[in-house]
Amino acid sequence: MGKIILGSSSPRRADILKKLQLDFEIIPSSYVEPHDQTDFSYAFVEDLAYNKALNVAEKLQNEDCTVLGADTIVVIDNKILGKPIDKNDAVKMLKTLSGQTHFVVTAIAVINSKTMAYKVESTTTYVTFEHLSDDQIAYYIENFKPFDKAGSYGIQELPDGYIKKVEGDLDNVIGLPSKTLLKLLNL
Repeated sequence: MGKIILGSSSPRRADILKKLQLDFEIIPSSYVEPHDQTDFSYAFVEDLAYNKALNVAEKLQNEDCTVLGADTIVVIDNKILGKPIDKNDAVKMLKTLSGQTHFVVTAIAVINSKTMAYKVESTTTYVTFEHLSDDQIAYYIENFKPFDKAGSYGIQELPDGYIKKVEGDLDNVIGLPSKTLLKLLNL
């Protein structure tokens, strides 16, 4: 398998790899994601993960590495909620999620940098928010600044009283489903 390369600068993904006690290096992908897609499809998120991994794997073609790329999206009513552009956008997203069930999809791509053989798989987790007051939304945005997170939230940092239930892999919502990852790495 060679050494594992995480093609992401996400501290949350790195934390999950550390929790799994995997030895890895970080080489962030420089792939530029298209931001014009608003309708959800598994093909779209899997393509993003693959292109992120490919961007790094192409730089390491003479080395025996397993490059890991991932992309996480938040979906409600079949529409993708990306990262908020500003505070007002974050408020709008959290109001949309308030009291509703949405789903989070993380696609993982692993590519062998020597052979360029690859595998891609997605994991889906359903998240139901409590009904959030305007004060709860304002508090969360002010204190946690979720501007780098799809859907304007990081589930691992939400205070008590924000989430009603999670159905599926919590690590998936954080950004890297551990069971799927271990399967793709054949560990």
